[in-house]
Amino acid sequence: MAPTDMAVIDMEGNQPHRPVLLDEALHWLAVKPGGRYVDCTLGRGGHATAILRQGGQVLGLDADPTAIRETEGGLATAFPGSGPAGGPPFIIVQAYFDRLEAVAGEQRFAPVDGVLFDLGVSSPQLEDAARGFSFSKEGPLDMRFDPSQGEPAETLVNHASVDELARIFRDYGEEPQARKMARAIEAARAIEPIRTTARLAEVIERAAGGRGRIHPATRIFQALRIGTNRELARLQSALEQAVRILIRGGRLVVISFHSLEDRIVKTFLAQEARSCICPPHTPVCICGHQATVRILTRKPVTPGSAEVAANPRSRSAKLRAAERI
Repeated sequence: MAPTDMAVIDMEGNQPHRPVLLDEALHWLAVKPGGRYVDCTLGRGGHATAILRQGGQVLGLDADPTAIRETEGGLATAFPGSGPAGGPPFIIVQAYFDRLEAVAGEQRFAPVDGVLFDLGVSSPQLEDAARGFSFSKEGPLDMRFDPSQGEPAETLVNHASVDELARIFRDYGEEPQARKMARAIEAARAIEPIRTTARLAEVIERAAGGRGRIHPATRIFQALRIGTNRELARLQSALEQAVRILIRGGRLVVISFHSLEDRIVKTFLAQEARSCICPPHTPVCICGHQATVRILTRKPVTPGSAEVAANPRSRSAKLRAAERI
């Protein structure tokens, strides 16, 4: 696949970073002029820009109001009045992607030719200390993609039981010392509430006995972010909705960055590709399930060495694609 010339300028005149697996995502989406595509994780608009440049129409969703504000302005500048009715060829809505089906209906943007998910946290979110996503930058312990909804991570850290914290660290961060870390937090917050990223990172580092090759707070912060935003439950729901709004032959493409997300995507596609999901020893099918997709990527697509060298964060990316049948 030839590299895609992707650039859209935001309202501050900055050119965003090239998305991970951009060419591969466009290939598996099979973008066609006039086709309708939902970018469920708009971010800085890299994927949306590339789809628009290939003549597609885009419904972009993102829970982050900052991403919406900056990207919408950049897209309006790059694609003014180029839609089929003289307006812009895109619609931008602030929403978590588990509202995909409802938003597509409200915007009269269904059925669609493709749905794209690029999961995880973006570089601007990590780099903004005020968002609280990174343990390397001191800021409030927030971690919400949409700061106007739900409780910040601080609430979990200071009020969840040891059992609940251990479950979050184990299930969402795959932390091998989940209970030890939960107890360390309990002891620290009993002295003084943990309100900043730096204080939480310090508590975790002390409990781990220092830093290793990977900072001991890495898994803890990932787990708290996932728990705070209910990311895995939202993903499961959104995948189901995506299949429902796809036309026959429409494509579903998902880029994930850690094993928990990829496992959900892999399991979902495997189930939806089968015409029976009864237990193996059931003599006659009683589930009535019908296959809804054909898996296009038997093994996940991963970045090449050149992309990993240019963007080390891409090394864990996995792309899976399926076609509606």
